[in-house]
Amino acid sequence: MTKTGFVIANLFRKRTRTILTLLSVIMAFLLFGLLQSVNHIFNAGADFVGATRLMVQARVSFTQPLPISMVPKLEAVPGVARVAFSQWFGGVWQENTPLFVFAIDPLRYRDVYPEYVMPDAQWQAFASTRTAMIAGKMVADQYGWKIGQKIPISSNIYPQKNGTKAWAFELVGIFDGKDESWKKQTNVVFINRDYFDEANQFGIKGRTNFFILKLTDGKQAEAVSKTVDAMFENSPDETKTQTEKDFNLGFIKQIGDIGLIVRWILFAVFFTLLLVVGNTMAQSVRERIPELAVLKTLGFSDGSVLGFVLAEALALCLFGGLVGLCLATMGGAMVEKGTGGQFQLELDASVWMIGVAAIVLMSLAVGLLPALRARRLKIVDALAGR
Repeated sequence: MTKTGFVIANLFRKRTRTILTLLSVIMAFLLFGLLQSVNHIFNAGADFVGATRLMVQARVSFTQPLPISMVPKLEAVPGVARVAFSQWFGGVWQENTPLFVFAIDPLRYRDVYPEYVMPDAQWQAFASTRTAMIAGKMVADQYGWKIGQKIPISSNIYPQKNGTKAWAFELVGIFDGKDESWKKQTNVVFINRDYFDEANQFGIKGRTNFFILKLTDGKQAEAVSKTVDAMFENSPDETKTQTEKDFNLGFIKQIGDIGLIVRWILFAVFFTLLLVVGNTMAQSVRERIPELAVLKTLGFSDGSVLGFVLAEALALCLFGGLVGLCLATMGGAMVEKGTGGQFQLELDASVWMIGVAAIVLMSLAVGLLPALRARRLKIVDALAGR
């Protein structure tokens, strides 16, 4: 039997225990790969490569509204083809089902987002009907909405002038995406901006959460971003301009420090994993003390015995870790495909390098103490059961 075969045979002496431990390692590194990718995304710098649209919000937060009177200035920026604006509504369907609802200018939004397809008559009805709304196909199919229905939607942010949080809209259109990736992004609802301006209690008429700039050339994205922010610098309405991808990530960041959350989850996962794998290795060596003594009797040195135990720990962690990282890579690709490329959960080389380093460190952490015990083993004491 080769040394490699000897190590593998020892690992699977207790097959059930080894398989369960392997599954623990695989799940830990699956989580590690996915969460480390998430952390990398949220800590990455702005990426303007290939951007066709830019999002402009208030410098402090997108919750601080900007005046719609900025539109002519934004459209005058070289490289900007069209400007739309959008207001977060905070919609709730029935009792407590949240909806992604935005108040928009119908015709401007249609120009900026040609990826959303809907018959011309429905676009015109949306623009000309004061209480109109349109819904993405995913939302309409989920709740069984039909064109012509009166849809009651509440808002936890904007009550009407009479104090009620209940709004009623007429569904005049259902839009779809131009391709598979955009079809997955039809989980939103749009309401007519004019009605929202007139009826909301807070009187924020003429202001909006953010602007969307459609560019004539994606290569000018970074230059346009710098121009826009410089234009409103040191004014009451300072801006922050970024790509759609960065804006969406920033929207998610509102829930808290994503990086800190990820680090604590990974700490808990790997601390538990150290206990599980460490206990497996300790039990394995303890059960084989007489056999290790026989190895020494046959002429294997203390260093060789230590190497066998460390090799077992490395094999266990290496196999489980690599399988986990491979599954995380496939899972990230599935997430990217499922979100239409909006959330690119990709395991790059840096994540793999950190993962391999973690495998080596874990192998040493769980295997070193049992290996040292095997190395110090006295043949007479082991065979005597002392």
